[in-house]
Amino acid sequence: MLTGEENDFLQYWENHRIRKKKVLRQLYVGLPFAVVLIIAIFANFFSGWYKRADMQIRTEETSLILVLLGGALLIVAFIVIFSARHRWEMNEQRYNELMARKNNS
Repeated sequence: MLTGEENDFLQYWENHRIRKKKVLRQLYVGLPFAVVLIIAIFANFFSGWYKRADMQIRTEETSLILVLLGGALLIVAFIVIFSARHRWEMNEQRYNELMARKNNS
């Protein structure tokens, strides 16, 4: 027998599972965390606490900035897609487990 919360989740996931799998929807889910992470990385890099890194950025500024921006975009894309897909898979697994339990009882 399923609880009220589990029945509510089953109804919710049946109605929203296809919509939440879309790529554009996944971007909205993980984007804030990825942007905060990139801001922290850039703040750390440009703070100047590590003198060797600071000297390196001063000598080859344009090419290094492009590499950093490219890396930042890759990090954002990975975190956004991974976190959204992971959350979707967790909900899908819970849905399948609850459906199996519902069918057995």
